[in-house]
Amino acid sequence: MSEELVTHFGGCHCGAIRFQVQAPPAIKAIKCDCSICEKKQNIHFIVPASRFKLLQGEDNLTCYTFNTHVAKHTFCKTCGVQSFYSPRSNPDGKGIMPHCIDPGTIKKTTLEVFNGENWEKSIEMNPEIQQRSKEN
Repeated sequence: MSEELVTHFGGCHCGAIRFQVQAPPAIKAIKCDCSICEKKQNIHFIVPASRFKLLQGEDNLTCYTFNTHVAKHTFCKTCGVQSFYSPRSNPDGKGIMPHCIDPGTIKKTTLEVFNGENWEKSIEMNPEIQQRSKEN
C-alpha cells in the first residue's frame, strides 16, 4: 500500500518563487556533504517530477551546474534561496528543501546523511535513493 500524499506549498524567502508538491506528511530528507551541499547546508527530500508544480516565478529562477552538470541547482535571482532543484542522483525528479515548505503540512522529518564526498560509492551503496523519483 502506498503512503498517503498531501499537498505542500512552499517557496523562496522573497515570495517570487512559489510551488506545490505532493509528498507524505512524514518526510525522509537527505543531508548531503558533497562540495556544494556542504556549502549550502542542503537538506532535501526527493519526489517524482510529476508531483511537483511551479506555481510562479519561472522567470526569476537561475541555475548553477558544475562537475557532471547533471544536477541543476536552481535558485531565486532576487533572494538567492534554493527551494528546490534537480539532483544528480535523481535528474528525473525534484529535490525539495523542507525548510522552504509553508508551515503546517510536514508532520515529521527524518534525516539521513549521504556521503557526497564519495558520491559514486555512496549512491552504489544506497540504490533506494534513486528510486525516490519514480512513480509508485
